[in-house]
Amino acid sequence: MDASRQVESLFSEDVLDVERIRGEFPILETEHRGRKLVYLDNAATTQKPQRVIQRVSRYYEAQNANIHRAVHHLGEVATECYEHARKSVQEFINAGASEEIIFVRGCTEAINLVASTFGRITVQAGDEVLVSAMEHHSNIVPWQMLCEEKGASLNVIPMNVDGDLILNNLDELLTPRTRLVAVTQVSNALGTVNPVKEIIARAHARGIPVLVDGAQAVNHFKVDVQELDADFYASSGHKVYGPMGIGVLYGKRTYLEAMPPYQGGGDMIRSVSFAKTSYNDLPYKFEAGTPNVEGAVGLAEALEFVSELGIDNIAAHESDLMDYAVGRLRDLDKVRIIGNPGRRAGAISFVVENIHPHDLGTFLDQMGVAVRTGHHCAQPVMEFYDIPATARLSFAVYNTRQDIDLFTEALASTIEVFK
Repeated sequence: MDASRQVESLFSEDVLDVERIRGEFPILETEHRGRKLVYLDNAATTQKPQRVIQRVSRYYEAQNANIHRAVHHLGEVATECYEHARKSVQEFINAGASEEIIFVRGCTEAINLVASTFGRITVQAGDEVLVSAMEHHSNIVPWQMLCEEKGASLNVIPMNVDGDLILNNLDELLTPRTRLVAVTQVSNALGTVNPVKEIIARAHARGIPVLVDGAQAVNHFKVDVQELDADFYASSGHKVYGPMGIGVLYGKRTYLEAMPPYQGGGDMIRSVSFAKTSYNDLPYKFEAGTPNVEGAVGLAEALEFVSELGIDNIAAHESDLMDYAVGRLRDLDKVRIIGNPGRRAGAISFVVENIHPHDLGTFLDQMGVAVRTGHHCAQPVMEFYDIPATARLSFAVYNTRQDIDLFTEALASTIEVFK
């Protein structure tokens, strides 16, 4: 089937045909404990469509070589694939130039890169870094480590019981000593969509740069880094139907050019002698060593898949699932949804009276339903609600109302067992 026919087959009267889309994901046909898999753990990682799996295989079957330095044909082909992937990411998030796209292992490494380079040359003793109360550990710990090293302070934007950030006093938190704001666009624990454009504008009014953790955003709605005016934007490929081990750091050129290299080694150098080393141009200055080429090409294929479906179509489908799931959960006795944010995307956290989330997840697994349980690498959020953990269901384009029905039936059965 040619590409245009394949794309058309995933729509029915201009509406996503989710059943046909599900057919693109072979893992969804697997069975667990005699039941067809109901996969609702997409905030942890999304499943991969067949075309992404095939693209990675095709790279290894026909295109594999180390990139940039080879003069032979395969080296040129592999380099072209890698740089095409960079261009694909640039277009997907509307970065101004492909040189502003740095390939890393994931969102965590992207944040650590900024903390280890921009942070170390910018933050000094007595300075401040501002994060939010709902950050993933990956957007807390690197800044804590930096602040401890420099004698700086880590300050926090508070949140309310609905799971929305309290921005009334943001101007007071943005002090003359604030050197960076690091904030998630979508909470992985609550699904809260934060008003990052407003936060960025208010920080920029005081000359303060902003890093956005977009790991839970790029797969749910359109992200335009130029419209947001983000200074740094971090994301992971495996959250958006791409391979694991590949991620992206977007940074404005002016900041990236001023930042020192993150790691030393091959391809980030221009010349090396024992007396002095000079560094390569962007983006290669930050990509030491052999990169994850197959991950990059797999990510490019995943982004093409998303673009063909239409991110707005995906957002509308997932919004319907979110509303439906919230309604089904509220119909169940002893279930409490954690947070009620003004805007939510991707995930819902909940607890059940007298059932530990880990026990709940184990029982749901017995019935073929995969959800995430634990603190979701967001322990400050759990402490805020005075709970040890939650169960979390999270959505992707291939999920259906039937998935939610099967989940809620399994949840109701589990609650009955623990009566």
